[in-house]
Amino acid sequence: MTTDFDNGFNDLSLEDIARLSGVSRSTVSRVVNQHPNVSDTTRRKVMEIITRYNFKPHPAARALASQRSKIIGILIPHIVSDLFTDPFFSILLQGITTAANSLNYSPILWLTSANVDESAFYDQVFNDRLADGMIVASATVNATFLERLDQRSKPYIIIGRPFTAHEKTSYVDSENEQGARMLVEHLILSGRRRIGMITGRSGLTSSHDRLQGYISALQHADIPIDMRLITPASDYTDASGYSGMKLLLQHRVDAVFAANDVMAVSAMRAIKEAGLRIPEDIAIGGFDDMGLAHSSEPPLTTIHQPISHLGDSAVRGLIDLLEGKVEPPFQQMLPVKLIVRQST
Repeated sequence: MTTDFDNGFNDLSLEDIARLSGVSRSTVSRVVNQHPNVSDTTRRKVMEIITRYNFKPHPAARALASQRSKIIGILIPHIVSDLFTDPFFSILLQGITTAANSLNYSPILWLTSANVDESAFYDQVFNDRLADGMIVASATVNATFLERLDQRSKPYIIIGRPFTAHEKTSYVDSENEQGARMLVEHLILSGRRRIGMITGRSGLTSSHDRLQGYISALQHADIPIDMRLITPASDYTDASGYSGMKLLLQHRVDAVFAANDVMAVSAMRAIKEAGLRIPEDIAIGGFDDMGLAHSSEPPLTTIHQPISHLGDSAVRGLIDLLEGKVEPPFQQMLPVKLIVRQST
């Protein structure tokens, strides 16, 4: 038997199906594409052959024939070494792939590395024709990047509200400012007044919003903002948390809000090395509610953000855009909640 990849099947061609079922090739095409203008008798006859011979759609060919591949591109604009050392992304990718597979879409992942020409890499990504739409799993995008996304004329969703977002930008994010404010308010209610903060990666709205939540909580409690108690971090890593805490120890803080759990746990190590007790001498809280928040000693008070749900919502929002169920932009902010443990 012949093989006709142009029509989306990898075992038999549409001509083979037509011959075995005793109908025309165009009729078979209408059946496999679920066209309504086919009689029930003819449809059953063709589907019987399809079932008997276990015909499988060929993704690339189906994309050419129907202009839909049922493939979602996932772009993470971070180098691979950062990606696999940050637990946030592993949880996020799990949410994305689980949702995509449950809805019969296949995810493809675009990653870069430190020695790759970034311009050439993005040219390759933006020129891709196979993926129906794209999820950009980072808010570190600028106006030029967004413009190129818009020029592709394919739906996209950004995980994390970008600074340069406009009214047409689709994104999902967590309530970062509200979460930070809840955490700092909890520290204030526990009697703390010299509350330091270890901020997150610059250029991210999550870092900006969490800092704003910290400031808002202090202002609401009439606690003066002391800039010496705000230590900027270059990223969300344990190294930044540890070095940031070392700086804060010089200013006699009685509590610390770290912008993510990874930094909070490493800050706890610096506190203990200084011979101080948690929470008696210094209370500490984080953000994310990852596994290490449960296993730290003492267990970490933190803000739970639904990381896996971010991925799930991005996939479902993108598919709704692809299938015309919603009009762009798709914009969703997911709620967070305070989880109190022994570190405060």
